[in-house]
Amino acid sequence: MGRCHCHLWVRVFLQIQQSKKSKFHNKRKSLKKMEFLRVQTVASNSKDVAIPDMFVRPETEQPGITTVHGVKLEVPIIDFNNPDEGKVLNEIMEASKKWGMFQIVNHEIPSHVIKKLQSVGKEFFELPQEEKELYAKDPESKSIEGYGTKLQKELNGKKGWVDHLFHIIWPLSSINYRFWPKNPPSYREANEEYLKYLHGVVDKLFKSMSIGLGFEENELKEAAGGDSMIHLLKINYYPPCPFPDLVVGVPPHTDMSYITILVPNDVQGLQAFRDGHWYDVKYVPNALVIHIGDQMEIMSNGKYKAVFHRTTVSKEETRISWPVFIEPQPEYEVGPHPKLVNEENPPKYKTKKYKDYAYCKLNKIPQ
Repeated sequence: MGRCHCHLWVRVFLQIQQSKKSKFHNKRKSLKKMEFLRVQTVASNSKDVAIPDMFVRPETEQPGITTVHGVKLEVPIIDFNNPDEGKVLNEIMEASKKWGMFQIVNHEIPSHVIKKLQSVGKEFFELPQEEKELYAKDPESKSIEGYGTKLQKELNGKKGWVDHLFHIIWPLSSINYRFWPKNPPSYREANEEYLKYLHGVVDKLFKSMSIGLGFEENELKEAAGGDSMIHLLKINYYPPCPFPDLVVGVPPHTDMSYITILVPNDVQGLQAFRDGHWYDVKYVPNALVIHIGDQMEIMSNGKYKAVFHRTTVSKEETRISWPVFIEPQPEYEVGPHPKLVNEENPPKYKTKKYKDYAYCKLNKIPQ
């Protein structure tokens, strides 16, 4: 009899524990759902009604108030295929020093290759939400690869009006195909085709910027990590917003990369900070937008300047962009190039591993 009672109590105890466990997991699931509230979902629920306060910026940051209206910033446009190579080199050097950004035309990436990249990216974001969540980034992981919304520590709890997908497209040894969408089926092929042509653009930019610093043409790329440099693709998806003047897509920042090569769609949204004011950047059809990033500013000891920029959103249209960040491997140390440092020009930046730099930047910790 005693043994029966014992078994009964054990069974009851186990059921209670199982119930507690189940409640705990359900609570975690609901917390995860809250944490992973996607902007695309918010946008579809916010048509012509008030948007959640977490997206509304202070007046000092609202594009409606802080943008210089009626003026488009005409950043340098460089014909990448100009037979006068000296002219191209000089234009890239000047734009990198004075602007931190420029647009290149005649870059030899066929328009059908870019259109296909855009098409498969757009298709991914139009999939049912549960299918996109299969590629969600792991909140426990230090990697930023995957589908998500939050990227960096958000000051004052404010969020950007954007969802994104990150995945590495080069080198092959760094790729994790778990984060490459299997739907649409041509997603991988479109990205690999774009990468084939992108290599030539990266090489030409590094050669020009290397000569611009007084180096041999291959010296800068080798100092940056050569062919092992990470090529990190990001798709930014900015859904329409009923109150675009109150929100930003991506808050003001400089890119962490050496350089960023960006394909926009035809919806205006990129802004640059110049002479103390925010301006819309005038798009040029079929151009690639080039940003100088923090690592290039560091390596050049301040000769090339990272561009301070942000993105705005549209009331009616979806804006999408495809930046590729050319950046060091996580363990790679970046600092001012030794040839650019002497008694008259001491180092202006610390030398540190890229992963440590990125951690500080994303968590708003001083470098």
